[in-house]
Amino acid sequence: MASPVSDSKIYKYHVANLRSLEIALQNTSLSARKSISEENNPATASFVRLFAFLIGAWTENRLKKLLFEDTGFGGQDRERVLNQGTQLEQWTKAVELAFRKHYKVPKAPLSEATLTFTSNARYLSLIGLLDKDLRLIIEVRNKLAHGQWIYPFNSNGDGIEQEKYKLLNLENLPSLQYKFSLISNLADIVQDLVVSVPTFERDFDIHFKQISNTKNNLKNRKYENYEKMLIDKRKRGIQKRKINKA
Repeated sequence: MASPVSDSKIYKYHVANLRSLEIALQNTSLSARKSISEENNPATASFVRLFAFLIGAWTENRLKKLLFEDTGFGGQDRERVLNQGTQLEQWTKAVELAFRKHYKVPKAPLSEATLTFTSNARYLSLIGLLDKDLRLIIEVRNKLAHGQWIYPFNSNGDGIEQEKYKLLNLENLPSLQYKFSLISNLADIVQDLVVSVPTFERDFDIHFKQISNTKNNLKNRKYENYEKMLIDKRKRGIQKRKINKA
């Protein structure tokens, strides 16, 4: 039987996995942009779903890396996170335990009674971000991993999850890139909270400003404009090459 691997080695393995996933995300994004510019809709749809799957995989590994930070969660808290049933519940529990550790609230409910007004507002903002903005991207990975790229089935396999179907088919490359930015900033905030109290206090507003800007872009940027920009850029490139050859 193989010997147990040390926490420090497990941490390094998660770091390596994240780096590899980030390379895959970058290359999938480039491929999606190319297919959009070529107006190849079937290829674009496939690359968008692959990008969504990779974000879900990155999100899972980012949490694992966070759990094995040297000065972060202890073994007991790590188990409490990993014992949660879903990725969304694990992230939610990680945020909760991070606040408990930072503000020394071991058991009582987290509220304005046990936290300052500011810290409670921060806690609710992060929980709300997970639930409202990132639920789909965290939960949909398993559907995509099982080949349910167009029609996500329910757990019994005898019907379609209509909400996920609608949301998944509304996603596009820019919307997923914005959501990847959101989960990245959230992970950085939670890491600061667990690993470095001074860094958390110093950088929270910077991170949350980035989150607010990203959410505004997610809401207001039109995919049609993005699509037209890429198509026009490709056409200009073709025309320029023709002129240079003439």
